[in-house]
Amino acid sequence: MKNNSLKNLGRRQFIQQSSALTGALVIGMHLPLTSQAATGDAGKPALANAWVQITPNNQITLICARSEMGQDVYTSLPALLAEELNLPLSMIRVEIAGVAPVYINAMLGGQITGGSTSVREAFDKLRTAGAATRTVLVQAAAQRWNVSAADCKAMNGKVTHSSGKSATYGELAADAAKLPLPEKPALKSPANFMVIGKETMRRLDTPSKVAGKAVYGIDVKIPGMAIASLAQCPVIGGTPTSFDALAAMKVSGVIKVVQISDGVAVLAKDFYAARKGRDALKITWNEGPNANLNNAVVRKSLEEGLSKKGAVIKTVGNPNASVASGKPLSAQYFLPYLAHSTMEPVNCSADVSNGKCRIIGPIQFQQGGQAVAAAAAGVKPEDVTIETTFLGGGFGRKLELDFIRQAAEVSKVAGMPVKMLWTKEDDITHDFYRPMSIHKVDGVLDANGQLASLKAKMVSQSVTARAFPGFVKDGFDPFMVEGSNNITYEIPNLEITNVITDTGLRVGYWRSVSNALNAFAIESFVDEAAKAAGKDPVAYRMAYLSKHPRAKAVLELAVKKSGYTPGSKRFGVAQMECYDTYSACILELDPLAKETTVKKITFVSDCGITVHPDQARAQLTGGVIYGLSAALSNEITIVNGRVQQNNFNNYPSLRQNQVPVVEVHLVPSQEKPGGLGEVGVPLVAPALVNAIAASTGKRIRELPIKA
Repeated sequence: MKNNSLKNLGRRQFIQQSSALTGALVIGMHLPLTSQAATGDAGKPALANAWVQITPNNQITLICARSEMGQDVYTSLPALLAEELNLPLSMIRVEIAGVAPVYINAMLGGQITGGSTSVREAFDKLRTAGAATRTVLVQAAAQRWNVSAADCKAMNGKVTHSSGKSATYGELAADAAKLPLPEKPALKSPANFMVIGKETMRRLDTPSKVAGKAVYGIDVKIPGMAIASLAQCPVIGGTPTSFDALAAMKVSGVIKVVQISDGVAVLAKDFYAARKGRDALKITWNEGPNANLNNAVVRKSLEEGLSKKGAVIKTVGNPNASVASGKPLSAQYFLPYLAHSTMEPVNCSADVSNGKCRIIGPIQFQQGGQAVAAAAAGVKPEDVTIETTFLGGGFGRKLELDFIRQAAEVSKVAGMPVKMLWTKEDDITHDFYRPMSIHKVDGVLDANGQLASLKAKMVSQSVTARAFPGFVKDGFDPFMVEGSNNITYEIPNLEITNVITDTGLRVGYWRSVSNALNAFAIESFVDEAAKAAGKDPVAYRMAYLSKHPRAKAVLELAVKKSGYTPGSKRFGVAQMECYDTYSACILELDPLAKETTVKKITFVSDCGITVHPDQARAQLTGGVIYGLSAALSNEITIVNGRVQQNNFNNYPSLRQNQVPVVEVHLVPSQEKPGGLGEVGVPLVAPALVNAIAASTGKRIRELPIKA
């Protein structure tokens, strides 16, 4: 999966590409075409830029700047290119990009896959790159045939002229590479799309996965490679002070034992021997400052944060003004630590040798990986190559850089290439957890039962303060406001406040980040307000959505598709805008079950133009199930600094027989694409507790439910 698309760019061209990153959008016109046809090799690109490569034998390649972790960038992003090149999707092959400034995600400020940004950020950029490439191919043909470009047509990998002349894109590529790219190439109208939005689209990565040929991090092989199993302190943040490797070295297949900054690695010919050797190690640990950490201490610190002022994120009207004859309403909500629990545990391969460092693995943050590997290997960043494999799930865990650093350290100390494999137990007990959070929501109902004011305060640790501290200023973390700052309800007096409280445990971005935290509190509270006002929860929400027609439309469709009836005691409802997508969730309980049992979940989204409808529904369905697993039974508990959960037996995901019917409906829309990969997660928990409250009268304000 190496990427050589930038190897022939000169210094001036590289600066041009880098300078484009200072703007909000990096597009095709900033990507100079370079001719590579002089060798006459039909398999080498004759036309190439940072995004598109075309060889003389008509092989068209997209250089994909985002990691594929099941969310479909391996298909949806090529579809954007295929659309403007007038190609069937099957003609595009995909190569995952290496590290370069041009591949920075303009919505996140780094070469990062996350935040449900992949299609949103690429929609105009890749279409522009495709349209610009199509334009110069047509111009090259027109010049070759001495005809007007207006009389030439690019379609299905060929440019044809009304006279009958034709040439493939590959045959024209070298000439096209000499032409200047148009600054503003004409983009197709959605009405003329032939690829985007078509139900017939099939994933490009499916054949390799079905055939077992797809390479995940766990599949990587490097000549002379050893398998490494890393022992880490039972308390996150602890370090080894000494170790005895005598018993480990007696295990058949063990090659050597090395110490790195935060662990001791056993290297062997295979994982079985490496793990057996690791189990035989005798290690003395310095458990560090978290040795006495437990959930009660963390929760107490968050509760104390409720009395602090914090950062006021949003204010509408005068939320502190009293409402005559108003009815006060107050509630407090709690959410636990959560692990990412990807199917593929953390792993990484590294080869540090001859002043170079090669990193291969399931990576969501390539630039960060390059930097941390360089520091660990003691080489310059430009001497580190990053090769991204398929990810067996990411959910934000593989945004972290700890496993990349560890693999580089092990390889350097051991003096050989290594593949470091964590166990599932390692993965859950040494995660970067979703923060524990507490929310206090206060409201005042007017004489008609409407919310005259609402004040919501969230207290939690800040992931951004740890991972990207420069983005946090004056107590404002832009990722903590997701799901609250974008509230769709028109409430005349509103105040949103966040309080950052460092709890000591390392935390990370978890699928949907703060949307899931804030949506649980706000959508639960709105439901409580509807109950206090004696009104139907759907009608109550509708009254506040007059200025958000897309939000109102998805809720209306959810009601229609779910069979929701006012006054029924088996339904729960929630709605929000998340990553530019408007969604509504109606959850139905099974009235005949003795215990709380979810019968059906109806999820409706308006995600704007949908590039790949089948995969959009799949992503939303997966998010719903992920969110339901968390709401029902998932939590991370800490005793004496030690995480108590360690595998699917005590940190379960829903089994197939436990999954309810999930129906996903997409609202046709011509708005710009919204996110999808994380959108299905946040609404499930509030819809569930709202359904339970409707059914039993019992209001649940803490997760997990453990019904």
